[in-house]
Amino acid sequence: MDDVALADRIAAELASRDVHAVALTWVDNAGVTRVKAVPVRRLAHAARWGVGMSPVFDVFLVDDSVTTSEHVGGPAGDLRLFPDLDRVSVLAAQPHWAWAPVDRRTQDGAPWPCCQRTVARTAAARAAAAGVEPRMAFEVEWSLATAGGEPAATGPAYGMTRVVEVAAYLDELFQALEAQDVPVEQIHPEYSPGQFEVSVAAADPLLAADRTVLVRQTVRAVAQRHGLRVSFAPVVSAGQVGNGHHLHVSASRDGQPMFSGGDRPYGLRPAGEAAVAGLLRRLPALAALASPGVASRLRLAPQRWAAPFRCWGHENREAALRLVTGSPGERDRVANVEIKCCDGAANPYLVAAAVTEIVAASCGQDLRLPPEVPGDPALLPEDRRPDRLPETAAAAVAALRADDLLCGLLGRPLLEAYCAVRLAEADRFAGATPQEVVEATRWRY
Repeated sequence: MDDVALADRIAAELASRDVHAVALTWVDNAGVTRVKAVPVRRLAHAARWGVGMSPVFDVFLVDDSVTTSEHVGGPAGDLRLFPDLDRVSVLAAQPHWAWAPVDRRTQDGAPWPCCQRTVARTAAARAAAAGVEPRMAFEVEWSLATAGGEPAATGPAYGMTRVVEVAAYLDELFQALEAQDVPVEQIHPEYSPGQFEVSVAAADPLLAADRTVLVRQTVRAVAQRHGLRVSFAPVVSAGQVGNGHHLHVSASRDGQPMFSGGDRPYGLRPAGEAAVAGLLRRLPALAALASPGVASRLRLAPQRWAAPFRCWGHENREAALRLVTGSPGERDRVANVEIKCCDGAANPYLVAAAVTEIVAASCGQDLRLPPEVPGDPALLPEDRRPDRLPETAAAAVAALRADDLLCGLLGRPLLEAYCAVRLAEADRFAGATPQEVVEATRWRY
């Protein structure tokens, strides 16, 4: 069935379910989800011809100001948004709406070099051709607030009291995600006031990123139905623990799990140790994509569960790479590595693509892990303390530009646009206090 015929069938099904419009979304280099919507009757037209959208959004900043770059910027030009019909989902918390992520192409139908979703798809296909199958899932954290911006739940961290306070909201969230075929594994209160986290099942890199966009949209929509507000910003209160989007990653190579059943540390196979070592080696460049915002620098502070030090450790939540082996009897299925530096300012497609590329490129090399850090790196003597992840936008961009693998993954147009956005945001907030940064970004994500 061609795309137009499939779109016609999907549109008829949506109409039968009283859906009136489809939100077509992509995530820009500032980490903001942008959208164009079409009526259901126009879905087939969108599938055939796309929906127009300016390429200038590749250089939008978090506050909607605009910069420019070597290849992208200015008012001229146009792109087409093509919905992924395999991902169309009726939105349980937004009556009469459906959703689909899009691929961005040129007016001639060629892939747009700056389409982050295409980059993720290409990285996954390249890994699969090499016999490598990454599986991943983002843990989405958010702060739930009243209409006035105060925490919507005041119970203790991880406490049942907090669940009781917003039980109706959480119940509807469970139901909405399940209705959208998002396989929820758990939802729980987190550390900061009004903070929660949802974990979903692992998937291929592209689906993992798509699910993250859908989960965030659903979390927000359910909250709005209850008169509440949501922030996924890296920090919502200056000086407090922020919101992460930790990424859990496992992988198989030629059908064999890489992170269990081996004789390397904690059951890693040689390919698994090499993959984790590759992630550790490239972590400063990866952090430029995973914790990229001005507010991300505030979140990456020692002893705030953000793991700002470049090290690994078995079940160590203050290590940037936490090796999770799971319970006996299920380690062949659940052993994974958690990348702790990811946050809600990141574009999930770029993070998924970069991790996929690093794992696939590293697992065939003879890479060994350095000794693990078993405790809090911040408490080590200074001469034994691991390096910090980049503490400024300039340092992060420099680390990214120095990484040939990730530069090749992004390609020159996307790399230049991405770096331009990150440096322009840093310039825009130069001299701002932490509180001013937080107030300017809190409700942007």
